[in-house]
Amino acid sequence: MKSSVEQLSPTRVRINVEVPFTELEPDFQRAYQELAKQVRLPGFRPGKAPAKLLEARFGREAMLDQVVNEALPARYGQAVAEAEVHPVGQPDIEVTKKEYGEELAFTAEVDIRPKIALPDLSALQVSVDPIEVSDDDVDAELESLRARFGTLKGVERPVADGDFVSIDLSATVDGEEVPGAAAEGLSHEVGSGRLIAGLDDALVGLSVDEAKEFTAQLATGEHAGKDAQVTVTVRSIKERELPEPDDEFAQLASEFDTIDELRSNLREQVGRVKRAQQAEQIRDATIDALLEQVDVPLPESVVKAQVDSAVHNALHGFDHDEAKLAEALHEQGKSRQQFEVDAHNAAESDVKKQLLLDALADELEIQVGQDDLTERLVMTSRQYGIEPQQLFAYLQENNQLPAMFADVRRGLAVAAAVEAATVTDTDGNTVDTSEFFGKRPQESDEAEDVDVAEEAEGADAPDDEAE
Repeated sequence: MKSSVEQLSPTRVRINVEVPFTELEPDFQRAYQELAKQVRLPGFRPGKAPAKLLEARFGREAMLDQVVNEALPARYGQAVAEAEVHPVGQPDIEVTKKEYGEELAFTAEVDIRPKIALPDLSALQVSVDPIEVSDDDVDAELESLRARFGTLKGVERPVADGDFVSIDLSATVDGEEVPGAAAEGLSHEVGSGRLIAGLDDALVGLSVDEAKEFTAQLATGEHAGKDAQVTVTVRSIKERELPEPDDEFAQLASEFDTIDELRSNLREQVGRVKRAQQAEQIRDATIDALLEQVDVPLPESVVKAQVDSAVHNALHGFDHDEAKLAEALHEQGKSRQQFEVDAHNAAESDVKKQLLLDALADELEIQVGQDDLTERLVMTSRQYGIEPQQLFAYLQENNQLPAMFADVRRGLAVAAAVEAATVTDTDGNTVDTSEFFGKRPQESDEAEDVDVAEEAEGADAPDDEAE
């Protein structure tokens, strides 16, 4: 087989392939053998009918078409490997020559990962916000913990912000009751903003059995977008009573004996959260610093696929009802056109990051170890509240393992870039990145590649998981 590559653009190639007929003869033999097993010809046992009789029965042209269709994927894959390109989409294949006894010729146009000239990682300078855990941070955590152990008690006074109330609601539009808008005995935390816009302001100052009318725009239903006259009636008022922040509370709410020990532990927890937030900032800043120094051509078909996926997912959330999606966008102050523009911009950003990190992973010869994939499976399964084995089976069944493999590999590439870069905070202090980024991935797990590495051949295509 002979193949050659034409570079149509930085992100698209045309591969020209010529396959001698002699290389197709084994394919013909297999095709005849399979066909012979499926048909019965007088005088021949199943599977023993000669090729000439099969050709006479079904036509040589039909056999040729079958062989070519079955041979194309393997020959295309071989040509891609010889060309040393990384396709990121399905090829457009055109058979240009197909004659029995002569060579098979075809072309395949396909989008590919572009070649990216990467900068010297050791020269990267990354600056992030410093970490500071203040007494106010600790106080806020302590207040949150006290609220969890608080109790509600009835009060004989008007409603105040932060109270818990039981209310009745009704609404009218143009003097007519709105079906489904009436409710009795609703529980609501005043100031949470969880129900109707304007409700919290209307409630403050009301006493038990006192009602108030206010205007609000309905978000759903047949009157969506219209102003309604909403009536709220207070049925009960309770306030949250918090336990005193003392040693007794520390023993109730934790394993610590004193409030000072509890506060110290809360300070450590806040510090861990802020370090994790700083790690996210380091990751994003490192990627941004790389993007500032490289040119990443974008395969338009990949960007379009991500935009189409975003639109499909948005519609899926509204049972594929365009009107409901338009209504939701209207509430956000967006048009459908603006939504698609935003989706296109987000897709371009995501694809650019993914292509950059794929190129970086190639440059650094990043290997995904069994522990790397297991860690991601465990972390993701916890987020969904299922067992890692269940998640693995689901990903395997839905052919999503390559996407996870690619995402883990990109994460390891980011970690390598962070390890090589100089990371400081805005106060000029060097930031220790080892807690979240560790050592270069090729220094660990290199000898133990994941079992799904073969499945990851399809992971070259950028996916929907934005880096």
